[in-house]
Amino acid sequence: MAVETPVRLGVTDARQLRAKSLPPWTPWAAAVAAVAVSFVLIKLTDAGGWVLTGVVAAIFFVALMGIAASIVEGTRSARNRMASVLIYGAFILALLPLLSVVWTLLSKGSERLDLNFFQTSMNNIGAFDEKGGAYHAIIGTLEQAGIATLITVPLGVLGAIYIVEYGRGFLANAIRFFVDVMTGIPSIVSGLFVLSFWVFTVTPLWNDGKAAYSGFAAALSLSVLMLPTVVRSTEEMLRLVPGTLREGSYALGVPKWKTVTRIVLPTALPGIVTGVMLAVARAAGETAPVLLVAGGLSSINFNVFSGNQSSLSLFIFEQAGVASQFAPGRAWTAALTLVVLVLVLTVAAKLLARRNKLAR
Repeated sequence: MAVETPVRLGVTDARQLRAKSLPPWTPWAAAVAAVAVSFVLIKLTDAGGWVLTGVVAAIFFVALMGIAASIVEGTRSARNRMASVLIYGAFILALLPLLSVVWTLLSKGSERLDLNFFQTSMNNIGAFDEKGGAYHAIIGTLEQAGIATLITVPLGVLGAIYIVEYGRGFLANAIRFFVDVMTGIPSIVSGLFVLSFWVFTVTPLWNDGKAAYSGFAAALSLSVLMLPTVVRSTEEMLRLVPGTLREGSYALGVPKWKTVTRIVLPTALPGIVTGVMLAVARAAGETAPVLLVAGGLSSINFNVFSGNQSSLSLFIFEQAGVASQFAPGRAWTAALTLVVLVLVLTVAAKLLARRNKLAR
């Protein structure tokens, strides 16, 4: 019986089995060609500016990559490469507005980035005065957001604990439903609620029948906006805690309340803190509630429970409407300050989220 000898492929045959692919420099060459063609085409027809040139260049780039991939790699690989190009293009389009906002804030917000802006208020500052700062607005934002956090965090965490650990049936479902509804309410609605309930109904009881605006009222309206975010984020983090931890604690005879406080909450704490900081970041940028219930003030007011008070978002709104050559600079610098404050909170939230072992 004859024994067949195995056929060994040569180097040339092995290379033939490999799928053909475009060289690594192909996307760069296609991008240069697309930009050049679109630039010449737009300039010759005088149809538009740089924005239209970029749009036409993107269309040419996708077409060139599709044609090159179809010729070299085949139809199937060309469709895959076209989908990848479109995905990366969508990412760049989504990133461009963010980069534009950041560049605008840095370029225009640096105009008044000095000590006078952070150490003075707008008290006795006229519309055509060059000086004046947002010290009073920064104080108001920190106090209002801080008090709103102190009010919201215990209520939100306890509400989430009830939903996850104790709540069953109609009441738990009703609470969850209303929390979802509160997530989408406009900020002006929370301001109107606090205005009608606290400012016009409660404060006249100890203020000789007169309504009293204050930073505390603004903190109450901000807490209404923060509460659903804290409840939902805490609820989700509590649900991520493994049930085996609870069962092991119960098996050792630990009461349920102690299991929740000593095991469940510490395990979910990084995620809870992340949700709280994101809620604070949202509340710090609200304008309508502060305008309705705090009224705004051009001077410094450290007493959050008495008298009008301003905030950074309200300061930006006011300066943007002043007919003065110096007001836009103050508004842009205040916007940059507010964005940096929110950015710090967001970065801190991301760092805490990385430390969350349940999210790994």
